[in-house]
Amino acid sequence: MVGNPPILAAVDGSTSSYQAVAWAAVEAALHHSPLHILTSVAIPTGFGPGMSLAEADLERLRSDGDRILAEATRVVRTAGLGAEPTITTEVTFESITPTLIERSKHTRMLVVGSRGMGAFRRGLLGSVSTATSQHALCPVAVIHGTPAVDAASATRPVLVGVDGTDNSVPAIELAFEEASLRGVGVVALHAWSDVTGLDLPIGDWADLHRQEQVVLAESLAGYNAKYPDVPVHRIVVVDRPVRSLLEESANAQLVVVGSHGRGGFASMVLGSTSNALLHSAEIPMIVVRSK
Repeated sequence: MVGNPPILAAVDGSTSSYQAVAWAAVEAALHHSPLHILTSVAIPTGFGPGMSLAEADLERLRSDGDRILAEATRVVRTAGLGAEPTITTEVTFESITPTLIERSKHTRMLVVGSRGMGAFRRGLLGSVSTATSQHALCPVAVIHGTPAVDAASATRPVLVGVDGTDNSVPAIELAFEEASLRGVGVVALHAWSDVTGLDLPIGDWADLHRQEQVVLAESLAGYNAKYPDVPVHRIVVVDRPVRSLLEESANAQLVVVGSHGRGGFASMVLGSTSNALLHSAEIPMIVVRSK
């Protein structure tokens, strides 16, 4: 596991989580990594200290977890992957969010659905995706309703948000790696304003646009040589990052962003752009924290 860390997919029995595990299987196959599928049967909090369950109740919970894992495994094995990854499964009685964050220390990527069925033992899956995106030490993929194995979307490029700071460097690197493995291009989008272009004088816009094109070019320097098989389409817009990324994501199969954006604060656990996209994007999204 140290030399080849796993892709860890969390499932809770919801449709969203099964879509996530199918996407995780594709990701694991691309990276030649093992796939570990985890479900939590932890009892909900708030029942007071010292609460314990009878052995029969514990066994019932474990059986429920085994059922969820069996279905997740079936989803992976019927996904039509060319090379199926090594699959391991686990039922845990620990709370899912801290467990995932702890496991992120030794995981290539965490993969979760964007919403659940009130599961992860009665906790909203959306809260799990938000918390792991904020605190995990590895990239976190949040899978929305788009089918994970789709021949049409598989030909679309990988979209990456570039803000011109060191924060976006890990996101750019991961976007090029993902695009190379998928045999597609990269769309690098640099949105450099919190207002629309219509709010700026034309003269100022032209000068600033040229400057920001240089910022984008400098951010992408060296990647053409490192990934010669990946075509790059550069987009510079005078617009809010969230709106421009959401608009462009309609033509992409995956969007990759850093955990903090331009103008963010070190004390913030998740930047406004990545947080807004987390709840709005309709395609798989990967949040990459700065190293």
